[in-house]
Amino acid sequence: MSTPILCRHDLLLHPESSRVIIRPFIPADNQRVTTIIGRALALTEDEVVEGLSDMRREFDNRHFGIETVLLRNYQKIQHHVFTERPMSRERQLLIGALFSGEYALESAALFNPSIVPHPDQSGLPAGTMRFVMSLRATGEGHISSIEFRSGEIGAHGCITLDPVSRFVTVPELLPNPSYRKPLFVTKLHEMFEESIYCAEVMRPLGENFTLSELKDSINQVRREIQPNTSELNRTLDRIRWLADSNYELRFPPHVAISERIIFPVSANESNGIEDARFVRFTDDDGTVTYYATYTAYNGRTILPQLMQTRDFLDFRILTLNGRAVQNKGMALFPRKVHGQYLMLSRQDDENLFLMRSHDLHHWDTPQLLMRPAEMWESVKLGNCGSPVETDAGWLVITHGVGPMRKYCIGAALLDLDDPSKVIGRLREPLIAPEGNEREGYVPNVVYSCGCLVHEKRLILPYAMSDKATAVVSISLDVLIHRLRAA
Repeated sequence: MSTPILCRHDLLLHPESSRVIIRPFIPADNQRVTTIIGRALALTEDEVVEGLSDMRREFDNRHFGIETVLLRNYQKIQHHVFTERPMSRERQLLIGALFSGEYALESAALFNPSIVPHPDQSGLPAGTMRFVMSLRATGEGHISSIEFRSGEIGAHGCITLDPVSRFVTVPELLPNPSYRKPLFVTKLHEMFEESIYCAEVMRPLGENFTLSELKDSINQVRREIQPNTSELNRTLDRIRWLADSNYELRFPPHVAISERIIFPVSANESNGIEDARFVRFTDDDGTVTYYATYTAYNGRTILPQLMQTRDFLDFRILTLNGRAVQNKGMALFPRKVHGQYLMLSRQDDENLFLMRSHDLHHWDTPQLLMRPAEMWESVKLGNCGSPVETDAGWLVITHGVGPMRKYCIGAALLDLDDPSKVIGRLREPLIAPEGNEREGYVPNVVYSCGCLVHEKRLILPYAMSDKATAVVSISLDVLIHRLRAA
């Protein structure tokens, strides 16, 4: 069978080193912190104003609201400041700058895209769709974050991207997020078999509680249970870790979508937010929510997480529960099937599994769906994002790893009524790395985290060797015909 005909669009998203955020740059040695602060305190006010002016002249035009960020970083080290004298705002800003540094979000790569219809489809010509594309951006230290792009797909398949701002903005981390007690307790039971300390912390909290209420309960337990054993402190620290892993973010509404950056926040994702698979999910009542499963990485272990938003301004990040929440590559179906949520996953780093659940946040009992079958996928098999619903069945874009760790993109078709049945599967890759696509940060890789269908064409953005991103489109009729004939 020959490979289906691809239409390669004249779009190539390369990493851009000039897109930078300001991050805290604080030495681990407290003595060094106090020494740096001491030098700043020894400056005259004129020297402070001059130093701040020089810094602003060099960096002001590279950032929105630089003062807000510098003051926030000053507050992170304020407890080390060893003077009781009033301090000018200018001196605080300069000290904040001494403990700050720029980070180029995508200096190494801009890759592993997913694409969904934009929540706002107003004012478009007939047959045109506005979209949001998410991308994994990687910079120094291989720390990954999520970036966004927007654009339009015309009635005849032409794809255009909206202008990309040179500025980037991290969202506000909401200081007092709320939690649902049943979900929180379920995750605690996974972390601790039975713990009287967990029970004591959770006992006074309501069905919905806030971070401040949880902190108060933790502090109360720490005061009341004596002595403070290592087991108690470890348990209370893990409860706080779980709370910090579930958080809420908010972007100002005036920030353009290409300026919105989701950078790692919690300890479990300190080394990266990897491979977000976004899907436009429609609930039984017609409510639309955008979900993304992603991999949180702390430099040692991975943790599958769930992100949700309705407008790409307010985001909620949640941990997932259940024995099947493991490994990479979880991908949610865009609607329930027979009253259940469905998810693709790769439990064993080799095969593709199907999971069903009545609870979006809890996943158990995975069912083997597909094993590697062809040479190009003989090492392992996974998905390239959430299934796409078509009249012929659930279209699943897959990835396969073969000899020399070469990644190719394939496709399979699942029964619409019973997605555990594979009714079609390409024997040859849909896309294989060729020419310049083979060269990059990780060579010989093509990979995607999501696609969509518009006007009977599959729109598939994909990464090339973990470096840059391209886009192809494919006739849905041709692809379905070849899947059925395979």
